[in-house]
Amino acid sequence: MTGPHPDTGANGVQALGPQQLEAYFALMEAVGLLQHHVEQQLRTEGGLSYVQFQLLARLADAHGQLTMTQLADGVVYSRSGLTYQAGLLEKAGLIARAPSPEDERATLVTITDNGLALFGRVLPGHMQVVRRLLFDPLSSDDLYHLGDIVTRVRDHMRAQPPRSAAPRKRRPNPTSPPPATAPA
Repeated sequence: MTGPHPDTGANGVQALGPQQLEAYFALMEAVGLLQHHVEQQLRTEGGLSYVQFQLLARLADAHGQLTMTQLADGVVYSRSGLTYQAGLLEKAGLIARAPSPEDERATLVTITDNGLALFGRVLPGHMQVVRRLLFDPLSSDDLYHLGDIVTRVRDHMRAQPPRSAAPRKRRPNPTSPPPATAPA
């Protein structure tokens, strides 16, 4: 019999095996639980979303300016969403944005003294939540393996061009003619 693979659906995509499904759902549940508790701590202690915390953390770690593109690549967030979050942080006096003198298309972002102070205030609670939920149940050997596995998976996913490098999707103009098709 030369039919499709028994684990292949009608669309030709191979199904995930039971062990793969178990690992996938456990990972997604753990990430969701950790993200919920981290977000709750950040909102309570600093009035920040997780994305805003990531922006402040990256800027604090940079010890200088970063472009909006560098921030977008680092936090895995849409351009428009990042611009909105940066606007909220700027309005709160936590970051400053300015045009780049070298590249008129780039916007430079700097963390302010108030931003550094807020980041310093929420960071200890953040570390406490992460340690308690993620690292306390692990042995040092578990931590080594987790770090190795997650790093390989992240690097595999990041081998694709960054989202900020992807061309922007344009909405079709309802008055323009449909694109021409090549003759057969």
